[in-house]
Amino acid sequence: MENCKISFPRFGNYHIALEFLFTKGLGVEYVTPPPSTKRTLELGSKYSPDYVCSPFKYNLGNFIEAIENGANTLVQTGGVCRLGYYGELHEQILKDLGYHVKFINMSKADYQKPLTFYNEFKKINPNLSLKRISSALLAFLKMVASIDEIEDFVRQNVGFEVHNGEMEKLQDAYLEELKTCENKKDVDKITKKYKKKLKDVKVKKPKKLIRVGIIGEYYTIMEPFSNHFIEKELAKKGIVIYRWMNVTNSVLKYDGKKQKKVIKNYVKYYMGATSMATVYKAVEWAKEGFDGIIHVKSFGCTPEIDAMPVLQKISNDYKIPILYFSFDSQTSETGIQTRLEAFYDMIMMRKEQK
Repeated sequence: MENCKISFPRFGNYHIALEFLFTKGLGVEYVTPPPSTKRTLELGSKYSPDYVCSPFKYNLGNFIEAIENGANTLVQTGGVCRLGYYGELHEQILKDLGYHVKFINMSKADYQKPLTFYNEFKKINPNLSLKRISSALLAFLKMVASIDEIEDFVRQNVGFEVHNGEMEKLQDAYLEELKTCENKKDVDKITKKYKKKLKDVKVKKPKKLIRVGIIGEYYTIMEPFSNHFIEKELAKKGIVIYRWMNVTNSVLKYDGKKQKKVIKNYVKYYMGATSMATVYKAVEWAKEGFDGIIHVKSFGCTPEIDAMPVLQKISNDYKIPILYFSFDSQTSETGIQTRLEAFYDMIMMRKEQK
């Protein structure tokens, strides 16, 4: 579509895959919002209802910054919690602020009917070829899986580098090279190249590894700025970090039957959004003897609030410590650091006593 400059809220490193999908698949220009900062949150908070969750505020801030960078079409995500209703609210707020942009609300598409996504995409480019978008979509999905695979390796090894910063530099180079991909074959080639490079980085791991799993709400757990880069802070302490929640596991390889089987002693009914996965991984990691679990969510996230009493029962049953963080625009950096230090000291003492 001529003159279409499209954008989607910033979300971890997935903006690279999204840019590929929109440029190669839909044939439109993509405007990547700048990385989330305090300004992003301040902009979103200024024009948002006070008690709405922080992902709403970040997304609104991302939209405003994308418009400032030239975007004239905004794609809004769907969701299985209140997120599914946020598109209309964002649209009304931005219109009230005087922004004249086009909105594509993906919550109108049905995950059970992939063709409905094609129909929404045609609103962006009426001349869209089903063959072209299908080919781009396959490469896009491979790119998402690649990003998740590389991130998993880094978070489980970065805390043990012999030479600090090597993995981060390689990951940055990998992400830059990923932007040059033209097809699925390119994604495979780049992924293979950097998996080898990362595995060649010298690491020195202790005999008694400290394993900590991170669980929680979808956006906050995957957008590092919104959780104050908690994974980096843990890595600095020499901790093996596990995080199941990503697009690959929660969407592309989702196994609801397995989750229900694992958590049947703790959850009888569907709790909504990411809460089932939260309980699922807490049970699995507790059974595997992890040293601790950290639960992160945005302030006011109802499904994750409902999961917290269940997590406490898991903690008691398996004698595994769980640290809870709730993030919003008023979250104190100092408070986070203090609580992380105390949590680390506690699991270290428990480890030494075993």
